[in-house]
Amino acid sequence: MGICASPLPSPSASSRTARRYRAARRAGVCVLCCGLLLGGPVVAGAAAAPSAHARTGQESHGRGTLVSAEKLYTLDSARAVAAELRGAGFDDGAVRHGVVAYRLVYRTVDPKGRPTTASGLLVLPLHSERRLRAVSFAHGTGAHKNDSPSMGRGGFVSAPVIAHASAGAAGVAPDYLGMGKGPGPHPWMDIDSETTASLDMLRAARAFAPRTGHVLERPVQVTGFSQGASAALALGRALQAGEDRWFRLGALAPVSGAYDFGGTELSALLAGRLDAKSGVLYAAYTLVAFNRLHHLYDRPGEVFRAPYDGTVEALFDGAHTGEQLMSGTPATLGELLTRHGRELLAHPTGPLAAALRTTDAVCTDWAPRTPTRLYLATGDEQAATANTTACHKALLQNGADVPVVDVGPVDHHGSRHLGSNVAATADIVRWFRQLRER
Repeated sequence: MGICASPLPSPSASSRTARRYRAARRAGVCVLCCGLLLGGPVVAGAAAAPSAHARTGQESHGRGTLVSAEKLYTLDSARAVAAELRGAGFDDGAVRHGVVAYRLVYRTVDPKGRPTTASGLLVLPLHSERRLRAVSFAHGTGAHKNDSPSMGRGGFVSAPVIAHASAGAAGVAPDYLGMGKGPGPHPWMDIDSETTASLDMLRAARAFAPRTGHVLERPVQVTGFSQGASAALALGRALQAGEDRWFRLGALAPVSGAYDFGGTELSALLAGRLDAKSGVLYAAYTLVAFNRLHHLYDRPGEVFRAPYDGTVEALFDGAHTGEQLMSGTPATLGELLTRHGRELLAHPTGPLAAALRTTDAVCTDWAPRTPTRLYLATGDEQAATANTTACHKALLQNGADVPVVDVGPVDHHGSRHLGSNVAATADIVRWFRQLRER
């Protein structure tokens, strides 16, 4: 499970909300990522991307075609970028360039292969080389559509993209289906649609880049945090398999993922070994999101106890904030789940078991042939570190001895999980730049 989480509510909202924020922070409660809505003039039309054979089907419906591009903001100097990153709690030591950011809207496909659109963030370095290496960053879990890289500036989900661009790369970050400007609900932890949305965002970025005087090179350096860690592995797998005619995998660095979601992660969640409130939110999101695609239950009351059976599905419609999720869900799994709901997560069968096998295959059915690192933080309260152990073991069995980098006991707003993204981003930005300069 992608398990990003940002502390919510934001301390800038109101004095009453700020008091709740401080109380939540003291309690160590982390919830789903929050973003800021940005606006700007629409400046671009459409351009076709190259075709490719994709894991979830032959490219069609103009996949990767650019629908629009919107200039969001410019940080015109390295000093301005450094201030932006520091304000978000991220390291500024690798900043070399100012940056310009765009929101791209592009054509892709939904989990059933039907045409749809999605959005994402493209950040380019100013006064840089014409040819740029793309760094694809997959963000962690969010509930509201605004909890997406292209919808916020200098926040937790966009700071890594800005950091990579300021170090001389083209930062590319899909918002995912149903997030950002995308229609419909988000198919959370659906690996196939995360892959197609990520790949098609790269194609859209390649189509748009010449309008800024740049071209994107073939190798793509791929990273991602939490939910995005699994998405990063899946994109890396697709690139290595040749699912795009232009792009190929250049390096891979996922951070704090729940790679063995159906085994290690759900077991830890149900056993109470993870943060209790985060466990409630992720259990609810799992059942709601997977039911939309795989029909796990006929009535919410089969898996959720009253009164939550009448309210919890609506909380994950993309229009509710993290604060609303916090207040709309109970403190414990016992208050949320019926016996059947708990049993379904503890011992998945049928459609859920089949879906989880796909989700959990990001480490088990391939091995990267490019420089790869797995990042984690000791004591992660949301993504059990045993997920990374399991991923490392699976990759080793497939022939890849991938280093595991423990960033240590790092906290961000009281969360070791969030801290892992902050600390790992600093290391990955430098490592990727070193690889580009070889």
